[in-house]
Amino acid sequence: MRMARVGVLVDERMAAKRRRYGLNVFEGYITEVLAHAGIPYRLLHSLLEWNGNDWDVMIVALDDDNPEDLERLYRWAEAGGIVIAYGGLNKLAGRLNCVCLRPMNEVYAHLPSVPSGEYPPLRAFRAIPWETPDASEIRIESSGHVSERSPHASRDVDLLQRFAVGQGTIERFSVNIPAAIVALQQGLEPVLKDGLPAADGSAALDEGILKADDGMALDWEWDRLHTETGQAYLAYPYADYWREVIIGHLLETIVNKDMTLPFIGYWPDGVKSVATISHDSDGNLDEYAWSTLELLGHHQLQSTWCMLEPGYSASVYHRIQQDGHELALHYNSLQLDNRIWDQAEFNRQLQWLQGAASSDSIRTNKNHYTRFEGWGELFRWCEEAGIVVDQTRGPSKGGNVGFLFGTCHPFFPIAWSEEDNRLYEVLEIGFLTQDMGIGLPWADDSIIAPLLARTMSVEGVAHFLFHQIHIHTKPAVVEAFNRVVREARQAGFVFWTSAQIYEWEMRRRRIRITHVDETGLALVEDGTACRDAVIWIPIHANAGKQDGEEVRFGVRCMKQVAQMSSAPREE
Repeated sequence: MRMARVGVLVDERMAAKRRRYGLNVFEGYITEVLAHAGIPYRLLHSLLEWNGNDWDVMIVALDDDNPEDLERLYRWAEAGGIVIAYGGLNKLAGRLNCVCLRPMNEVYAHLPSVPSGEYPPLRAFRAIPWETPDASEIRIESSGHVSERSPHASRDVDLLQRFAVGQGTIERFSVNIPAAIVALQQGLEPVLKDGLPAADGSAALDEGILKADDGMALDWEWDRLHTETGQAYLAYPYADYWREVIIGHLLETIVNKDMTLPFIGYWPDGVKSVATISHDSDGNLDEYAWSTLELLGHHQLQSTWCMLEPGYSASVYHRIQQDGHELALHYNSLQLDNRIWDQAEFNRQLQWLQGAASSDSIRTNKNHYTRFEGWGELFRWCEEAGIVVDQTRGPSKGGNVGFLFGTCHPFFPIAWSEEDNRLYEVLEIGFLTQDMGIGLPWADDSIIAPLLARTMSVEGVAHFLFHQIHIHTKPAVVEAFNRVVREARQAGFVFWTSAQIYEWEMRRRRIRITHVDETGLALVEDGTACRDAVIWIPIHANAGKQDGEEVRFGVRCMKQVAQMSSAPREE
């Protein structure tokens, strides 16, 4: 099977028009979705640089709304090309015998059941559905439905429509999926005020302190489940599910045209998913640290220590690093502690930690109390200070634990329009919950099993936060810690530090898949960047059974393992 050539169009003229008026172009986040999945593609800024003969698939993330350009895409599809769009191409509606309906601003998408599993209704925030005629000379296939505001509302508009045009297809989702992923991960708008609290009193976001979860884009009623103890948790990694929808649809469409599109697995061969543990040094007594080091030593795992000023004694820092743990910053901007939200203060606290710990290799930050303001300034501060990982995006309350930001995957955040919607060079690794076992209003440990299961199902990172002070003073927290480690390892997770996750992610992104040879093997550039990277090669659904095949993103795939160099392993 020949390797499909995939292009992504983000029209720069339309992008510039939107940004001139302060509007975002989050449609461009599709490139980060593809990059994280290790899918080869090329970005186009205009159809002027497009030669249709060079491509098999064109993902139209943002078009110029130019009728001539849209007609070129239509003619190219007629000649055998595959055009994919997410809520766009609206001037083609009439050409495809459809009517463009009013936009819907809060929706749940209902996907059909597939052999690889069943999704819950998926939350999103912008859909522009098309109404199809009762009869049409164009063959139209529909898949899935969209309901407005509630997952239980009527489902009378289509999620995906496939138009058979000549020898090719135009495949259009009514939902703006890339923008939905951004909204889930980063919010619908900058954090300027408190978020809405949960009606049941379990998550009082309106306490007058701006923080990451004030930007939560989920619904208290529809997006939470309860464990057997009654513990509420945000149950669904919606952004990760949407990634799977994008990737699964792309791969299925390609193999159905007798082509393939190799991609890179999220983790090394033999690693199903990764767990990580971080600690915030609130209280800063050395005995808290010694108790935590003893517990970690018992379990033989390394963790990430986020240090709050004034921190520990020098001997503690020495032992932390000697035992293979990662030292990180716990930036404090709480007014209650006479600290401020300010870049100079961020830099001062980082310099304090570098001096106190005698370390120039501080690479990770998590903000104290998950303090957060605005949209992207924290990520800019991290970039300029040499911090490559942030862990701030997680729950500050017991009632919003879980997939608060719709993801358990590491991701690169996108900037607001004032910075041209660029990607920040800071990997966000959010956490699922703080210490369990403290008692109300905090979460109990009944959430461990469902959070691990959901994380494993999407091959993400199960990030649990445990404070040293609670490990030292509360036996129930130690038992919750023990349970996390025990159940995670039993499920097949390996424990890495934040820095190890970053290093692996960057190494695997350096691999470039160039083509597939006549034997079906993927050929790569920089393939030695990380040993044991897995390359998945999709095969047709009707192909004969082959040794070593697995289903990935709903598509049958052959497995190929890279060699040489090194990937982090849990000792």
